[in-house]
Amino acid sequence: MSFAFCFDREDDVYQFAYCYPYTYSRLQHYLDSLERRNLDYLLREQLGLSVQQRRLDLLTITNPIHLNPEREKRVVFLTARVHPGESPASFVCQGVIDFLVSEHPIAQVLRDHVVFKIVPMLNPDGVYLGNYRCSLMGFDLNRHWQEPSLWAHPTLHAVKQLIVQMNQDPKVSLEFYIDVHAHSTMMNGFMYGNVFEEEERVQRQAVFPRLLCHNAPDFSFSSTSFNRDVVKAGTGRRFLGGLLDDSSYCYTLEVSFYSYIMAGSSAPVPYTEDTYMKLGRNVARTFLDYYRLNNHLDDNKPGNHFNSLNVLPSGRHGNNNGNGKNQDGERKVHGLKGDC
Repeated sequence: MSFAFCFDREDDVYQFAYCYPYTYSRLQHYLDSLERRNLDYLLREQLGLSVQQRRLDLLTITNPIHLNPEREKRVVFLTARVHPGESPASFVCQGVIDFLVSEHPIAQVLRDHVVFKIVPMLNPDGVYLGNYRCSLMGFDLNRHWQEPSLWAHPTLHAVKQLIVQMNQDPKVSLEFYIDVHAHSTMMNGFMYGNVFEEEERVQRQAVFPRLLCHNAPDFSFSSTSFNRDVVKAGTGRRFLGGLLDDSSYCYTLEVSFYSYIMAGSSAPVPYTEDTYMKLGRNVARTFLDYYRLNNHLDDNKPGNHFNSLNVLPSGRHGNNNGNGKNQDGERKVHGLKGDC
């Protein structure tokens, strides 16, 4: 590929980017602005420091009553930017955060019932240095979840230690881990999940992507797949999928660098910063359906309810749809019309 560009303003600075930039500095300004709002349901902590001493931020978004260590709680854990060049992940993550800290009735209900733990930038050195996939020291952090080094992978080490600690806490039910990425060849948003031998667990794992497909017009359930590729063994999705119990679900959420195609159309629509954030907002809203919390909304407020699939309180899906599995161990779960 080649292109020509005319530099017609001598005093201007020109920058070329693979996608919309989302820098470490932008994140810090954003988090500073959130912190200044003094929201009682938002806690910002420094979970650790990178090799070059940049902040590893952890956000906890929930009703303050859930911060009591003696209280039982369900936790959704989300991370982004382990691959620093995948800037769309930060826009999706900000969309999740913006929605959860808003005054929207759904956000209020979610905060009352769920604890959201969010690490918005897992590889701050890589982002700051403009790396595409690796850290300061040249490591792909998303291949080192099994044995992260405190010296070489301090941010990953800190996040893993926190997750292991929560998993050992009998008061904590860590029900979701979602790692947000961007994809360089495929379109739309979609998910990767893990492969399980138990058919019931396979079906339960497909519930959240199905619900998200109904709530997000740019999310593709048909592109969502479940695999156990050997080269992905060191990823967060694969490692935590083996560490956590069968009530927990681990996903990689991918979104295209480029475009999405709406149902019933064949014309690609370029993603913008706003549509990336909208996907994040829809991810957050989907937890209302998953946990069947619609009845907690004010019936007098129109437009607050979603159509939910039959999800039992334990996260078990009421339907037992068929599925197929290819030779690579990748599983597609079918049963809904169209893309969803």
